[in-house]
Amino acid sequence: MSSDPLAAARPAVELAGITKRFPGVVANHDVCLTVEPGTVHAIVGENGAGKSTLMKILYGMQQPDEGTIKVNGQEVAFRTPSDAIAAGIGMVHQHFMLADNFTVLENIVLGAEPSKGLVLDSGRARERVKELAAGHGLQVGPDRLVEDLGVGDRQRVEILKVLYRGARILILDEPTAVLVPQEVDELFETLRELKAGGLTVIFISHKLDEVLSIADAITVIRRGTTVTSVDPREVTARQLAELMVGSELPTPETRESTVTDTVMLKVSGLTIEADGHRPIPKGASVSAYADRLRAEGRRLLLDDVSFEIHRGEILGIAGVEGNGQSELIEAIMGMRPAHGDIALGGEDITSWSTLKRRESGIGYIPEDRHRQGLLLEASLWENRVLGHQTRPPARSGIWINRRASKADTERIVKDYDVRTPSVDTLALALSGGNQQKLIVGREMSSEPTFLIAAHPTRGVDVGAQAAIWDHLRNARAAGLAVLLISADLDELIGLSDTLHVIYKGRLVARLDPSDVTPERLGGYMTGAITGTEET
Repeated sequence: MSSDPLAAARPAVELAGITKRFPGVVANHDVCLTVEPGTVHAIVGENGAGKSTLMKILYGMQQPDEGTIKVNGQEVAFRTPSDAIAAGIGMVHQHFMLADNFTVLENIVLGAEPSKGLVLDSGRARERVKELAAGHGLQVGPDRLVEDLGVGDRQRVEILKVLYRGARILILDEPTAVLVPQEVDELFETLRELKAGGLTVIFISHKLDEVLSIADAITVIRRGTTVTSVDPREVTARQLAELMVGSELPTPETRESTVTDTVMLKVSGLTIEADGHRPIPKGASVSAYADRLRAEGRRLLLDDVSFEIHRGEILGIAGVEGNGQSELIEAIMGMRPAHGDIALGGEDITSWSTLKRRESGIGYIPEDRHRQGLLLEASLWENRVLGHQTRPPARSGIWINRRASKADTERIVKDYDVRTPSVDTLALALSGGNQQKLIVGREMSSEPTFLIAAHPTRGVDVGAQAAIWDHLRNARAAGLAVLLISADLDELIGLSDTLHVIYKGRLVARLDPSDVTPERLGGYMTGAITGTEET
């Protein structure tokens, strides 16, 4: 940092008149933003408001068509992220960018390795990482493999990565999206440490209560331009939501129970080994086989998981990411071999292909919309067909019915408020929230009997969140059975009729959603609270 008192008084970041156009869309228009040094400055706005584009411009991933950027009072023009890093700006993305098979230290120094001649100076790197970790409350073992870390520790590694490269201005994109309450508290303590050390944090989030608790200033962006900046001490979450989308803050509370006696999905003894799928010895049960593997010290990704979901029921699964949720979804969808049995509507589907399961009435909102839910280089109507290509309206004889597919995509765009110039627009041109609304609309439009909803509102604004919750509640009332997996504990508690906790591949607790707090649920998720409670 400069010792010049005038430099210290200058804003850390000034954006003036930032405008960015894409074909058919103005992502940012005349955006103005001033971030004071040594503060946490939050940016909030609905999906498609232009937050991500603005941060990509500040981080050098995109260049503005108009406007100026100043960092610490000096006008800059970033052509690449390397330029932004050189100016002291670092960005921690919502989806972590770490190599699982590398250690913490290797991940932190990757691409910025200190050397003695042609040899890596690991001693100097280790000392620098330890110094940064101790100075900013980011303790994590430098020799631990990243694949063994929880979500909170992975985030600390990401922050250490940008600090190691000399960042004094940090952009955090949805940093609490996958954290349990205890980890959020730890992150906020870290942010206070960073601020006390003179660093500046730009904090992007949809969780307004969290924004109000950590931010020193809040800027609201709507429809691509800045609406206002407010003092968090002078505004409520409800008022902030109204500034963002012109509506009240929604709650995920579910109305009266619609659970029936009809079992729609029955999962029995699902077990997946970490080191490959092998046949169960003749005459042995899945439970006995799982017991034997556990006794041998083998790691199980899924460990004897059993549950039932009835028509009209939402069953929630709570767990820190990486505890078997993805494997459970893949086993039910037929994407990964597993021991155990799966029945849909009383029919054994254990040996069925993924396509046959989809055709039999399983809907799927995937946890990663880019990897599993969309073809980003394809149009919206082609993405409407994706996974439904063997059924109307997509299919007409042996051909894809383009006209019917486009018409149905237009209906989804209208019913689910997908903001797009056209159904011919490429999926990559949409904001993350609008991509999510398209996926939800596609899966609900196939009239499924059973739906897997994995993080259905991740990365969407309060308006879209309320709409997705309404669609899930209405479908539940009409008899849909739903498996809900989410990192949003308020969402899980509010929507679920039954709530299970998964920890290290096992269902370790069954809780009553009407009688559990997010803090207590987080305790079960992290293993701090043990013992099973029955609803």
